[in-house]
Amino acid sequence: MSSTMQAVVKAKSAPGVEIQEVPQPAFGPGDVLVKVEAASVCGTDLHIYNWDPWAQGRIHPPLIPGHEFCGVVAATGRHVTTVREGDFVSAEMHVACGKCLQCRTGQAHICQYVKIIGVDANGAFAEYVVIPETNIWKLDPSLPREYGPILDPLGNAVHTVLAGEIAAKTVAIIGCGPIGLFAIAVARACGAAAVYALEINEHRRRLCHEMHADFVLNPATDDVSAIIREQTNGVGVDVVLEMSGHPDAMRLGFEILRTGGRVSLLGLPSSPVEIDFARDIIFKGATVQGINGRKMYETWYQMEALLKAGKLDLSPVITHRLPMEKFADGMELLRSGEASKILLYPNK
Repeated sequence: MSSTMQAVVKAKSAPGVEIQEVPQPAFGPGDVLVKVEAASVCGTDLHIYNWDPWAQGRIHPPLIPGHEFCGVVAATGRHVTTVREGDFVSAEMHVACGKCLQCRTGQAHICQYVKIIGVDANGAFAEYVVIPETNIWKLDPSLPREYGPILDPLGNAVHTVLAGEIAAKTVAIIGCGPIGLFAIAVARACGAAAVYALEINEHRRRLCHEMHADFVLNPATDDVSAIIREQTNGVGVDVVLEMSGHPDAMRLGFEILRTGGRVSLLGLPSSPVEIDFARDIIFKGATVQGINGRKMYETWYQMEALLKAGKLDLSPVITHRLPMEKFADGMELLRSGEASKILLYPNK
């Protein structure tokens, strides 16, 4: 095994990244060294690449980003017992402290002191990555290999959809980036009565059809409220899954929600959002949930069950495959709005 590897490196506090030859990571007795087979790009990586205000406040270069991946176990620390060399794995990249109130009461997914691999520590845009054994997820060999690197965002979708009742419910999914697209598949697999996909981007609306949403609406041109009132006999939808974080989209979500319905919020607004609490929440008797990441590890078991049962076809969402050295091209594709999930391969 070579002592160096190729990696995408956020080398300095400025826009862009560098492709560098760096030392292979050392690993401790409770760690797993994974040879990365494929990694996936997400919006967080674009923030880091652009060096926007969020990245400037959170990222400390030099850093190898990347928090969506799969690979094969290359080596294990001496205390590791649950995986062995050659196993096909992915990982939960939120490393919880295990000691705070949230961790000790079954809420490790909102750990106060969470560290994210690929954000707070070196990640998976490299030939090798080190993962604590506690965070490794062994993948069933029957799983399509290309699904391995997209389990992190799929988990966000599963968590959001299954945060309340979904079977026989009408569901509006607002913002159909990759997580919203996955949510269409999850909602359908779990028995939703009808799925309304709301998205302004034409490329994403095409994918909504491929993911078999029952109704695909463009909030920029369609009278979404009128259409949903007509389709629901004036009642509104039972469930709103807000994935965009756009203030207008969030307000629209509350508008189309039926009295007594559920709103699950995953999208991140860039600034405070004004909502009419009296009209939209209190008098409506709405249940409003903030969704953060994936439940550790309930969501992972739910994902595995859905995938093993053949309930989810995720293939339309994977739109591009690139060698990792073309990382900058992937960033431009994301900026263009003509890409969804981009897979990067370190050895191609």
